[in-house]
Amino acid sequence: MSSATAYIFVWVLLWALLLVVGAYAYLRGGQPERAGAIIVCAVTVGSAIGDVAMPDNAFLIARLIAEGVAALGFLFVAIRFGSLWIGGVMLLQACQFSLHAIYFVTERSHDTPYVIVNNLNFFGILACLTAGTLAASRRRRRAAAAGVLAPTEVM
Repeated sequence: MSSATAYIFVWVLLWALLLVVGAYAYLRGGQPERAGAIIVCAVTVGSAIGDVAMPDNAFLIARLIAEGVAALGFLFVAIRFGSLWIGGVMLLQACQFSLHAIYFVTERSHDTPYVIVNNLNFFGILACLTAGTLAASRRRRRAAAAGVLAPTEVM
């Protein structure tokens, strides 16, 4: 398999994973998982649109701003809900922002190490979101079995 084919395969796999995890978190998660799914999906879709529609220099600045906005969004979710999975996402989002900032400031082209770190960070963020959704779903099932509302389900 050539490197171009491997790149396309990983790209399609990560988009499919984003759609599955985003839908799962939105449908089965609590408020923090839904917010996390919206943040991840919005930044990823916005980045894909910007990659196609914007000139390279403007896109790099927009992506850096989008990663910062995503970090602020996750910070708001972390402060509001205080879920453990958000701590992992915050660390990974900091790495993601740093990666984009380093490549932007040094004006390096996006090489293989960039692609690997970017994809691993993205996979880690999706893994944390999935873990948080699983935990919220289990809490909700246990609470329903006990006849009590889960903390994120209280109106």
